[in-house]
Amino acid sequence: MIRVENLTRNFGNIKAVKGISFELQKGEILGFIGPNGAGKSTTMRMITGYLTPSSGKVYIDGLDMANNEAAAKKLIGYLPESAPMYGEMTVEGFLNFSAEIRKMSRKEKKQAVQKVIELCFLENVRYQVINTLSKGYKQRTCFAQAIIHNPPLVILDEPTDGLDPNQKRKMRQVIQDFGKDKAVIFSTHILEEVELICSRVILIDQGIKKIDESKEEFMQKSASLHETFYQLTNGGGQNA
Repeated sequence: MIRVENLTRNFGNIKAVKGISFELQKGEILGFIGPNGAGKSTTMRMITGYLTPSSGKVYIDGLDMANNEAAAKKLIGYLPESAPMYGEMTVEGFLNFSAEIRKMSRKEKKQAVQKVIELCFLENVRYQVINTLSKGYKQRTCFAQAIIHNPPLVILDEPTDGLDPNQKRKMRQVIQDFGKDKAVIFSTHILEEVELICSRVILIDQGIKKIDESKEEFMQKSASLHETFYQLTNGGGQNA
């Protein structure tokens, strides 16, 4: 579904991402983990086409992102960190708008909006103004608009960040339900989410891929590795 080849990104003299490569198929949920500033968000922005790589290639279902950007982006649902919304709209109005800008027919739009409302547990707030929602409902609304076109690849940047435990549980369930037959990449610094959601783990540190293995392999590592993970992901710095 997605192939990343030797992806790099420089910001002046700073090398934020250093030659990252991996492949991901439908049905896999990839946990993209690492400390703040490791290069996770930068890598995800390059994969989605929102940031041009300094070098390397991204292929989405065989399409080269550099040469087929519009077609490749249609296959992606992207939820960035702190995703923007139109707060004066209702949930249903925002989702209708999201479907319209993707040029869905009236019938397609109606079906798509109802499907994501059900999938994301938004029925109770579908007529509520977004600015009045809790953070958990806002995050699920953002996720709903990201998947309204039923993309085969979904990329989520810290989708549970700042949510309370119940909101996190709901969001994790949404990701799991959607990821059954899709390719999903989501970044997290929470080890529990790796255990509960992922089928695979990539650990990035200082722009370098350090680990790429199944969740089972990762969780069977020694306690010292998990302690290292905790120290890395609870360190200082800003997201790259």
